Amino acid sequence: MHIILDVSIIVLLFTLFAVLHSFLASIENKVRFKENFGSFIAFYRIGYNIFSLASFYFIYQLSPKPHVTIYDLPNPYDLIILIPQFLSLAGFICAFKYICVKEFLGIGQIKRYFQKKYTSELDENLTLNIGGPYKYSRHPLYLFSILFLLFRPVMDLFYLTFFICLVVYFYVGSYYEEKKLIRHFGEEYIQYRKKVSRIFPSIPLKAYNPG
Repeated sequence: MHIILDVSIIVLLFTLFAVLHSFLASIENKVRFKENFGSFIAFYRIGYNIFSLASFYFIYQLSPKPHVTIYDLPNPYDLIILIPQFLSLAGFICAFKYICVKEFLGIGQIKRYFQKKYTSELDENLTLNIGGPYKYSRHPLYLFSILFLLFRPVMDLFYLTFFICLVVYFYVGSYYEEKKLIRHFGEEYIQYRKKVSRIFPSIPLKAYNPG
């Protein structure tokens, strides 16, 4: 009974984080912020990132940590499982190269603000990524994050619960993220979405060809 309560609290805390995170990331909330604070929207992204990291850390620390081991791989399997984890990390780094890091962090927006070049965008300049790993997955950063977190030599109940919550959040979050991309890129993104899987690539593997 104590374990069920712990798991319920973990799920509840993560859900609160996910709801708040999604609310702050919504277009409607950004529009309201811009209507009230004008060009200071340029600072929204970096503030959002800092708040997200801080709130995630808070939720993590606040969550109960039930000491229930799901598995503990013996040697040499505890080392072998690190191979797909390393490959998923390499894939994450590769996928990250296709996005603008300065825009992602919020630095580019602040730079444009001080250069007085901030235009009518909300908190970032969106780009449509369809090359590299984006040919096989519409959200390769989510894909490689899931794989990296999945392959681990020791799994306990807390980590498994948190991992499942994170995967669900990736799928729900990608839905709202794609609504924003469709609004921005229109038919081009709709056609891309029809041919490429959301997170996990189709089998057999097929690369996206815009033509």
